[in-house]
Amino acid sequence: MRQRDLKSFRKLLTRQLDQLLMEAERTKDQVKEAEEPSSDPMDQASTVLDMDFLLRLRDRERKLMVKIKEALERIENGTFGICEECGEKISEKRLRARPVATLCIDCKHEQEVSEKRVRHSEPRKSPTLWLHM
Repeated sequence: MRQRDLKSFRKLLTRQLDQLLMEAERTKDQVKEAEEPSSDPMDQASTVLDMDFLLRLRDRERKLMVKIKEALERIENGTFGICEECGEKISEKRLRARPVATLCIDCKHEQEVSEKRVRHSEPRKSPTLWLHM
């Protein structure tokens, strides 16, 4: 991959990482505000639901931050844009859409098909109802 392209991806990934870090700081402030007790049970329930949603969202973003840091490391060590499965180049179009991609589109497709096959071959778990008598 050309140095100009690597520089562009480094800038894009760094910008995404900075944005996610700012959101994480904002979340810390929101959590502190939510710790103030409310006397209304409905307000408390609403706050708990909002915080749960926000924290699940931030956990997804935390995982994305790890992937971004790994992508930045791949840029530094010269493996960015190389498929971890087959060793071929990942298309620039795919990297523009998902800069943290580690698999070319063909290997990613094969991975998804394989995962789907495994999911469908596992027996479905039916919910168990517990009756208290």
